[in-house]
Amino acid sequence: MTVRVPAKVNLQLSVGPRRDDGYHDLVNVFHAVSLFDEVTATDVITPAEDAMDAMAAVAADDGTVTGEATPPNAATGTATPSGAMITVSVEGAPAGQVPLDGENLAVKAAVALAARAGRPVRAHLAIRKAIPVAGGMAGGSADAAAALIACDELWGLRLDRRELMDIAADLGSDVPFALFGGTAVGTGRGEKLAPVPVTGEFHWVFALAEGGLSTAKVYGECDRLREAAGEPVAWPRADDALMAALAAGDVKALGAALANDLQPAALALCGPLARTLAAGRDSGALGALVSGSGPTCAFLAESEAHAAGLATALRATGVCREAVTARGPVPGAVVVPA
Repeated sequence: MTVRVPAKVNLQLSVGPRRDDGYHDLVNVFHAVSLFDEVTATDVITPAEDAMDAMAAVAADDGTVTGEATPPNAATGTATPSGAMITVSVEGAPAGQVPLDGENLAVKAAVALAARAGRPVRAHLAIRKAIPVAGGMAGGSADAAAALIACDELWGLRLDRRELMDIAADLGSDVPFALFGGTAVGTGRGEKLAPVPVTGEFHWVFALAEGGLSTAKVYGECDRLREAAGEPVAWPRADDALMAALAAGDVKALGAALANDLQPAALALCGPLARTLAAGRDSGALGALVSGSGPTCAFLAESEAHAAGLATALRATGVCREAVTARGPVPGAVVVPA
């Protein structure tokens, strides 16, 4: 059972004051774009069942994993949290950066789904990566959402979407939107979603950086910068100009309305991102911002052809590892027909 799931870009990320529980109330305008991961769930093959299996991996007693990357850009491992039997394989350019043990969000999703259903956990999760890892585009959350649907189908549970959304919200703030897709406003921690009307589609270029940024560190730096400035933090709300631009399909107005409260923190932690943003603007982007907690930078283009030219220009400047094009909005996680 294979599920395809999109990346997201935050068109607006407004971060409220830090709460007593350490979280922040957010207004988060999510937009699903056509960079996809795929997660395939199948019955697990144990070493006893296939002694000649070439996926060399060793699971320690604490569930940690040593995996062997064969072939290049692929990795395998076995995760055994709380007695679960889950094997994981990852392929794609970011494969070496993806955890193969119980810290993998897709594994956590499978375990949580099994717990909700009261059944044993037994699955192999094959993850094909295209979404950047730790890039501010919710790649791990996307894989968790895909694993929920794939395992639900594999195990014949047939949970309704509301139940899956409840499990997703417990896994992380971005996981529900990966199920939801399209364009939506997220409130609370970002997990309470309402659809946003959108006319037409928008074209994007994403400048991928070397390495990643920790979401927790970016939020911590945001808090530090605000404390140092000594200014009161406004309660977050959706921007009327952004909502109007989406409803009208006005790409220029949308570019002017893009906003991310985490961007100063991301720039403080990763200074070269300022050069990337400047290069995109200088090359004709209608809007530019750090996506989520970064370090991926997002650029809005006027058309598909404009996006292709902008990507070429960004590659030529040498300010990013790669520049890829995408369009949005696109649906959330969906089963790929066999």
